[in-house]
Amino acid sequence: MRGREARGAASKKTNLPEKSKLSNQDSQENSSKTVTRSSRKTSNANVLVTEDHGNGGEASNTVTEPGSSTSLSSRFKKAEKTKLSHGQNPTNSVVSTTELGQTKKRAKVSIAYEKETKRDKWEPSNWIQILHNIREMRKSADAPVDTMGCDKCMEDEGTPEILRYQTLLSLMLSSQTKDVVTHAAMGRLRKHGCTIENILKTDDKVLEDLIHPVGFKKTKVQYIKRTSAILLDKYNGDIPDTVEKLCELPGVGPKMAHLCMNCAWGVVTGIGVDTHVHRISNRLGWVPHPTKNPEETRKALEDWLPSDLWSEVNHLLVGFGQQICRPVGPHCTTCLNVEICPYALSPNTKSPRKRSPTKSPSKK
Repeated sequence: MRGREARGAASKKTNLPEKSKLSNQDSQENSSKTVTRSSRKTSNANVLVTEDHGNGGEASNTVTEPGSSTSLSSRFKKAEKTKLSHGQNPTNSVVSTTELGQTKKRAKVSIAYEKETKRDKWEPSNWIQILHNIREMRKSADAPVDTMGCDKCMEDEGTPEILRYQTLLSLMLSSQTKDVVTHAAMGRLRKHGCTIENILKTDDKVLEDLIHPVGFKKTKVQYIKRTSAILLDKYNGDIPDTVEKLCELPGVGPKMAHLCMNCAWGVVTGIGVDTHVHRISNRLGWVPHPTKNPEETRKALEDWLPSDLWSEVNHLLVGFGQQICRPVGPHCTTCLNVEICPYALSPNTKSPRKRSPTKSPSKK
């Protein structure tokens, strides 16, 4: 018995170091696990994740390396700046949240600017088709303005100064006067001697008789006399070469000035708007809002009509107004624009009435 107890005690002594070794190993493993977990916590504390939704709506992460003084995000920012400076398109690059917000703001400003530009650039609908139809209706060029307009009232031969002076006088006489009457009056003035010196020598009563039946003949004679004296003293017998200086002359307005610059000097400075152009522009809807006078119509037309059409539009619309789009009783049924003209389509517009046959007197 004593021998068995001695052998059991010896075995216990031999097993004690092994258990202690196992316990030491377990404690070391546990401590290492603890160190590893703590290091992971420390490393996780140094990780910065930034979500980016700039690549087609998918999130991407930007990671900061532990122990590194420069983050990956800052490196990407530097790379982006380098690409932008070299003109590259950084479509697949990582963009930070701050940079993404700036990009959105810039896009909104650009969109707002484009909308502002489109809103300012107004133009009437179907105006190109309407213009083409008017040209088609005017291709025969047989309206009074085609043969008796202000550009047809000067002499066939003469010095440039005299021809420009006669052009100015025909425009001054044409105000509220038909082309037929103006052309006939200028013919009598040319026969009398239509030069600055001779007009200044002519008695006012004689001039009134020469231009009769031009409307407001007494007032126009005074304008012609005063203008002729200014041209002789200030412009050495010639006419001014700018719209501003022409408008300073007695009896000369913007319409006359722009037409005079075109006909006398060959320079297009604006649209000459008379009663025909004013009326037709409002009927066709070529003004954004109804205008009250020719000057308002001129400004509205010049805001949208291409400048290369300014010289043509006066001559085109005047003849169109003399023959078809007349002030009273317009020939809408024969107009090529009857299907697209706002005036013809308006319910308030009365169609031209057909003349009823004359009734024979009843017999009593």
